[in-house]
Amino acid sequence: MESSKLLIALFVFQVFFPCHMSIQAAPENSDLFREYIGAEFNNVKFTDVPIDSNVEFHFILSFAIDYDSTSGSHSPTNRKFNVFWDSDNLSPSQISSIKSTHSNVKVALSIVGDSVGDSYAYFDPSSVDSWVSNAVSSLTNIIQEYHMDGIDIDYEHFNADPDTFVECIGKLVKTLKDNGVISFASIAPFDDDDTVNFQFYAYDQGTTVSQFISYFNTQSSNYNGGKVLASFISDGSGGLTPKNGFFTACSRLKSENKLHGIFVCNHKLYSQSPTSISLLSNALNVS
Repeated sequence: MESSKLLIALFVFQVFFPCHMSIQAAPENSDLFREYIGAEFNNVKFTDVPIDSNVEFHFILSFAIDYDSTSGSHSPTNRKFNVFWDSDNLSPSQISSIKSTHSNVKVALSIVGDSVGDSYAYFDPSSVDSWVSNAVSSLTNIIQEYHMDGIDIDYEHFNADPDTFVECIGKLVKTLKDNGVISFASIAPFDDDDTVNFQFYAYDQGTTVSQFISYFNTQSSNYNGGKVLASFISDGSGGLTPKNGFFTACSRLKSENKLHGIFVCNHKLYSQSPTSISLLSNALNVS
């Protein structure tokens, strides 16, 4: 199962998302900053985050999940997605406001993440056609209601084979793009003992600068030229942290023309640290 997850990601990028479709980790000739936001219900607002006008800035709301959002048991909904992020602080009006204030800001939703309640959230379609139909309908409603621009695929647990996953996700993204619902998509499979991807914060907490760069180069090679984002998690629970040299690694990658953007998984009030945001911007713009 572990090795198949990497194959899933590679197939999605190479088969369903050819280069001309903009289904890649970063746009061409652009500096990109992405951040998951809303999953921890820490009252983080868009306006808490200093936004550098020199980079393309993507907020990724976490998560939309195909489970019942009102039931305490969080039962599956036959692929009808519901909002599970902090919608009080990250509402449609707040999205409209931040986008009108900052022309370089785009907003996406992420499906599905690691868990819902105390249980894993699984990719478990009853059939390809029913999954795609329900997913397209429910996600279109959410994306349009919240004035969003894109979608991030973050399934981490599977009760289906790789071919089914690839077909479902490929048809979902293609339909949303063909219908003009989204302008971009990304995929973020997770790291484990045997497979790696651009969620570098899933490595051990003591990752060093040299190890991070080695992991980054390996991942870039695995994705066959795909643009991989450097990443860290805001609570410091894994990977290379800002304190231990994340920005040093980013500056080195930038000097080698390898840094396509920075991705942050926000698990605490990281947005209260303008100094860290400034360092991120400097890493993206270093010459």
